[in-house]
Amino acid sequence: MSFISPIATDSQGQAKASGAQQSLGKDDFLQLLVNKLKYQDPLEPMADEDFIAQLAQFSSLEQMNNIAEGISQANEWDYMQMQSLNNTLATNLLGKEVETSLDGVYFDGENDATINYVNDRYATEIEFVIRNANGDVIRRLTTEDVAEGPQKLAWDGTDNQGNRVDAGYYTVEAQGIDPDGTTYTPPVKMVARVTSISYRDGAAYLHAGGMEISLGDIASVGEPGALDDDD
Repeated sequence: MSFISPIATDSQGQAKASGAQQSLGKDDFLQLLVNKLKYQDPLEPMADEDFIAQLAQFSSLEQMNNIAEGISQANEWDYMQMQSLNNTLATNLLGKEVETSLDGVYFDGENDATINYVNDRYATEIEFVIRNANGDVIRRLTTEDVAEGPQKLAWDGTDNQGNRVDAGYYTVEAQGIDPDGTTYTPPVKMVARVTSISYRDGAAYLHAGGMEISLGDIASVGEPGALDDDD
């Protein structure tokens, strides 16, 4: 007794794809149309109107496929062009000073780290809270009588107990107090000189201040020392 499998198989006995696994293209549509014509009832052939309608559907399907392929190729070409432009731009940043959107500082384990921030008003006092990668507060620094404009503050890389911390990136939060007693938040920006560039997966990454920075994290660019000007 033979057994009829409920699963459709090909000539090799392999299960055919069906449902969400199967995708019909213009060639499949044409094959269906040819088979329909081949096995139609000679006594009741397909009407001319039906045949023309199905040919029109096939033509429309082919045009839509061609348009989709053209759009896909155009998008891929645009993406490659954008990557090429970004890589060229990154090369021109070598030796430049960049201001990033990173609100912290990199400590190399030996030398003092410089905290860069912008003070939009005179402050009687500004407190800086330095946190590690886990979000733990490791150091609090306070500076007084701070003028308006771009400012810097040196951090020796030690915690509140005087112990030197490991090399790495640390976030910095600042809170200032003006003469009226109003508190405000001076923005902290990491500023560093680009020393090298690496390329990975078609994208360029800048090496500055001990960090690997993507182009999307760059807020401004200038010659060394230019980002410290008041203008």
